[in-house]
Amino acid sequence: MNYSLHPSAIVDDGAQIGEGSRIWHFVHVCSGARIGKGVSLGQNVFVGNKVSIGDKCKIQNNVSVYDNVTLEEGVFCGPSMVFTNVYNPRSLIERKNEYRDTLIKKGATLGANCTIVCGVTVGEYAFVGAGAVINKDVKPYALVVGVPARQIGWISEFGEQLDLPLEGRAETVCQYTSARYILNGSNLTKQAK
Repeated sequence: MNYSLHPSAIVDDGAQIGEGSRIWHFVHVCSGARIGKGVSLGQNVFVGNKVSIGDKCKIQNNVSVYDNVTLEEGVFCGPSMVFTNVYNPRSLIERKNEYRDTLIKKGATLGANCTIVCGVTVGEYAFVGAGAVINKDVKPYALVVGVPARQIGWISEFGEQLDLPLEGRAETVCQYTSARYILNGSNLTKQAK
């Protein structure tokens, strides 16, 4: 075993866990889960069978990552944030064949207590504020807050808000990394070096 596992945690046979990952108290990882290298699963995390978690993700306490959720590299899931996988659940109606895919792209942050309604994509390095409800796709580098979530700005890969309008043609430089960001219409990109 090339990862650390707390004695109270349960990892079902067949689960794939990458080198250097840490699995804390009362975690349950199901047999079909694929977890990358250097991942941290905080206390009381659940990881379903049809889940893929990329390298260097951090999943804080009390998060359940249900089937059909994919986290790319470096995703941060804040404490008690929520994923769903059925859009219109009913206890008396079986809907396991209606799971919707949810994709969280590289470097995105999902703030504490936010909810990600199934079937959406959260773009690269987007930042979802604490308590927000995501019910539609989020653009790369977008800063979104509220219920339902709305975009209020743009954020750098470093995690700091950028001084840019929501739309138009503009550019700015991250004061921490000197990376240049270019706004074209309603889309933001980071200039390649």
